[in-house]
Amino acid sequence: MRVTRLHHVAIAVTDSAPLEALLGDAFALGTPHRESRAALDIAVFHAGDSAIEVLRPTGPGSSVPAFIAEKGEGLFHICLEVDDLDTAIADLAAKGLRLRAGSPMPGHAGTRVAFLDTATTGGVLFELLEQPRGA
Repeated sequence: MRVTRLHHVAIAVTDSAPLEALLGDAFALGTPHRESRAALDIAVFHAGDSAIEVLRPTGPGSSVPAFIAEKGEGLFHICLEVDDLDTAIADLAAKGLRLRAGSPMPGHAGTRVAFLDTATTGGVLFELLEQPRGA
């Protein structure tokens, strides 16, 4: 398994305006790219070769509202880009780590993603992301 970069970190909030002002204005990351999916409003701020995602739930349909209810607002997950998702999953399984869901799933813009079970990662949710071939 080879991690190629820190792809993004995701932060869960109930009101995104204060964090967006901090990232956009105070940290000078500019205007975010906006997306809506799986009952989430997502503001993506690019920071060099990585990004910061601000996740604001808009209803049920994602795990973000339950996360906020249980743990409060804050760091939701860390996404590591890998060169080969299937190899990464096999290598990590051999080291005792498990997936949160049974298999990888389609991600944004043709990517494949998998989330690791927090019971095997010290309570931190890690997302593994593989770019589409040829990207």
